[in-house]
Amino acid sequence: MAEIVPLEVEMDSGEKRLNELGYKQELRRKMTFFKTLAISISTVTLFTGVTPLYGSSLLYAGPASLVWGWVVVSFFSWFIGIAMAEICSSFPTTGSLYFWAAHLAGPEWGPLASWCCAWLETIGVITGVAAQAYAGSQTMQSIILLSTGTNKGGGYFAPRGVFLSMYIGLTISWAVLNSFAIRVIAYIDVISIWWQVIGGLVLVIMLPLVAPTRQSASYVFTHFQTSPESTGIRSKPYAAILSVLVSHYSIYGYDAAAHLTEETKGPDRNGPAAILSSIGIITVFGWLYILALTFSIQDPSYLYDVTNETAGALVPAQILYDAFHGRFHNSVGAIVFLIIIWGSFFFGGLSVMTSAARVVYALSRDKGIPFSWIWRRLHPRHKVPVNAVWLCAAICILIGLPILKLNVLFTTITSVTTVGWVGGYAVPIFARMIMAEKNFKAGPFHLGKARRPICLVAFLWICYTCSVFLLPTLYPLKWDNFNYAPVGVGVCLAVVMLWWILDARRWFKGPVRNFDASSNGSA
Repeated sequence: MAEIVPLEVEMDSGEKRLNELGYKQELRRKMTFFKTLAISISTVTLFTGVTPLYGSSLLYAGPASLVWGWVVVSFFSWFIGIAMAEICSSFPTTGSLYFWAAHLAGPEWGPLASWCCAWLETIGVITGVAAQAYAGSQTMQSIILLSTGTNKGGGYFAPRGVFLSMYIGLTISWAVLNSFAIRVIAYIDVISIWWQVIGGLVLVIMLPLVAPTRQSASYVFTHFQTSPESTGIRSKPYAAILSVLVSHYSIYGYDAAAHLTEETKGPDRNGPAAILSSIGIITVFGWLYILALTFSIQDPSYLYDVTNETAGALVPAQILYDAFHGRFHNSVGAIVFLIIIWGSFFFGGLSVMTSAARVVYALSRDKGIPFSWIWRRLHPRHKVPVNAVWLCAAICILIGLPILKLNVLFTTITSVTTVGWVGGYAVPIFARMIMAEKNFKAGPFHLGKARRPICLVAFLWICYTCSVFLLPTLYPLKWDNFNYAPVGVGVCLAVVMLWWILDARRWFKGPVRNFDASSNGSA
């Protein structure tokens, strides 16, 4: 009888590289490029950044600053994305940013770089879930108001308690869905990408066509107007800087593809491709969305009137209402498009929760979070970090409780999210810029001699982005309009660094290997 020789299964390039880096494959590697791109696009969603901040950005300095600000921010975001894509190609691990920081900074500075990056990223992604939940609830508030008769027609405007309930409901729904196998999230995010692409195309084409009148190209592309009576800001450069915050907030999160590399097939190629593709798609569609809204404005001053049909709560909702009611004398079209926008928030929050749980899981795997043994547990059948998911959900709910009293909570949440999330990008990019090239094992996507100038531009832009989100957004400064982000970020970073100095530096050494590549022939 002939001897039966078992077939040798070829190891995925991502798993092979993971073994070389000292990790064994624990998560299921089922994600294709398209599914990874779908989750990345859902994190950097088309509507979720622009919609909640469009009104305040337009008010600061008018349409020209808003429209061209998107172009400028998009341009510099490419430098960050390209720098991150190269690192992702070399280090396709779930820990992504803080894992990159540890290895790129070297044995002496690696633990501190990894610690700082890990906590910046953790703060950013968890508050990112809160930002999605808040803005999604705000959109639902407008949908309910228009569906029940508008603000002028006696419609129902959800009070703070109901608003908080919607916020909590969204958070819990994302946690429940993230407790299932990753393929469930992947399928939902495939729906998400088509929802946003098709819905986005329909909106940016239909809205200007439906609007009874359209603003001139001169107004959209050249009109610059500050509103010191509303914002208290009289400096034109300062107003212009604040008007671009919407673009800074909208174009990040593309590192979601990197968080999923241990679950992606061929991550050393598909991870970088998903990062760059998501930036490209959002760059184009985000600008078109801004243009569609701006061209469709009927009366700029009426958008902020608290007695208008949407209670002045969400400017894009009023633009949609004015367009469809002006043309068809009802609000059905506005409600439909607001539902499309709300769906984008739902998908976006789901994807951010996925990223947040992976960051917490990876840090727990390396014993960098209290009670790490709890948060690193995987569901025995679905192989997802379900405890990490619910930890993120619980923290997100706690963050939302001040909704009952504070008017500026969203400003603070978005600022902390951006500073934490984008600030986390700076550590590995800076380390990559200054490290010796001989110490870097390049992946399929490699920048070669261009890496230093690209990393330098990316690092400087990140520093600028984080700085502007710590600025006051309204004057004169009062307790109910103050941007509490510097306080929030300062307290969090002070605790993290004090913890490092007093305790963590003695035991936290960065990523902890759980696999000995030298003892396994497959590595």
